[in-house]
Amino acid sequence: MTPLISVNRLSKSFPGVRALHEVQFDLVAGEVHTLVGENGAGKSTLMKILAGVYTRDSGEILLDGQPVEFPSPREAQAMGVCIIHQELQLMNHLSVAQNMFIGREPRGRLGLFLDEDKLNAQARDLLVRMHVNIDPRAVVGTLTVARQQMVEIAKALSFDSRVLIMDEPTSALNDAEIAELFRIIRELKSRGVGIIYISHKMDELKQISDRVTVLRDGEYVATVAAADTSVETIIGMMVGRTLTDVAPSHSVADKGEVALEVKNLNAGPLVRDVSFTLHKGEILGFAGLMGAGRTEVARAVFGADPVESGEIVVRGVKATIRQPSDAVARGIGYLSEDRKRFGLATGMDVESNIVMSNLRKFLSLNFFLRRAQIRRTASHFINVLAIRTPSAAQQVRLLSGGNQQKIVIAKWLERDCDVLFFDEPTRGIDVGAKSEIYKLLRALAEQGKAIVMISSELPEILRMSDRIVVMCEGRITGELSAAQATQERIMHLATQRETLKAA
Repeated sequence: MTPLISVNRLSKSFPGVRALHEVQFDLVAGEVHTLVGENGAGKSTLMKILAGVYTRDSGEILLDGQPVEFPSPREAQAMGVCIIHQELQLMNHLSVAQNMFIGREPRGRLGLFLDEDKLNAQARDLLVRMHVNIDPRAVVGTLTVARQQMVEIAKALSFDSRVLIMDEPTSALNDAEIAELFRIIRELKSRGVGIIYISHKMDELKQISDRVTVLRDGEYVATVAAADTSVETIIGMMVGRTLTDVAPSHSVADKGEVALEVKNLNAGPLVRDVSFTLHKGEILGFAGLMGAGRTEVARAVFGADPVESGEIVVRGVKATIRQPSDAVARGIGYLSEDRKRFGLATGMDVESNIVMSNLRKFLSLNFFLRRAQIRRTASHFINVLAIRTPSAAQQVRLLSGGNQQKIVIAKWLERDCDVLFFDEPTRGIDVGAKSEIYKLLRALAEQGKAIVMISSELPEILRMSDRIVVMCEGRITGELSAAQATQERIMHLATQRETLKAA
């Protein structure tokens, strides 16, 4: 069978970075071919070349056995190749139908005005074929992330896509939403659509993949049948080394002094009467479903969102925190789940990002930057955190997600914060980088840092937390010690609508 699309000896470099070197890949009709590798392995670069976002330096791309060029995303779409990016490319103020057919809207007789009825009908027909119940007139910004994901898929299919590239499509979905997405993927397979699936979630491989291709450091490693290959084997090919596990201390008896105490905090509909304590040297996990209010608690404590009532006590002293600078001044750091939007200046270099939270320290006469001191500091954290970058002068946007996350961590370590909120610290990060982040979190706790870790991955919460606070609809519904915690108990509390008193 002639592959739908095949790649031979493909190479691509950016200034200071060799992203791909003679990579091979192919996709046949009606299969899900998963692409895996650590951050920086070249997965996204390869997919962006296939989608017309980047041009290749060398190598060959064949579509139905014929050489092709994809000079732009529009050209790729015209040839039936579409990509759904990890960060959804939708306009929240427009309707579902308007997003699906933007730039291709049907017009009335004179060609001057849009035909809204025909536009909505076309969108509805496509959604019905996908068995998705979404009103084409609904404003996209009012939909859940999962429903927005379905709109992106429908938009891609509106181009009569034969090749659909999905980049981390389940990163923001819960289990029920993932099951719905997988149903749609199987439906597309049955219609002969070839799907290239990028994911860091190893448990998804067996559920959805037909074949798996592994990239490492920009090079092709192997292609294997998903059904015949263990997850451990695939991980070994990805990282090229043995991952060392992190054994949580789970020390309940030897709690350090209280670093942070939150009392009866109220801040909007998703933070209602929240109280908890955090000790030095402890990792406190926050678990719950999407919309439970975990991120909102962190943002309220950090001063990013206004607080209606309640108390925040830092190291025994009541703190008035009205803005993030107040929190930082009291030794509180917050690593947002959206690192690109809230944690980094991606257009700036590595060293500038590392020192930006403590810039006054690097000023001479309150005006001139001490460049040599900035370089020494950046070099120190690049070495300590094993940040993979050609130099401290490299733009952050050119680094992998895992290395970007390490830079955010370096920023708050340089500030020497005593209390650190890690919001989804491993989202979009491969298994190798996850292992490094876990070791780093445990090392920080052993140094006496007080850490709140918010995570939607229950195995991660169970693995890393000394205690676990569970939220549902803006309220804390229970607290579990590491010894008490199981996935079943956490999920029970995460779906408990009325506040429970911790046993």
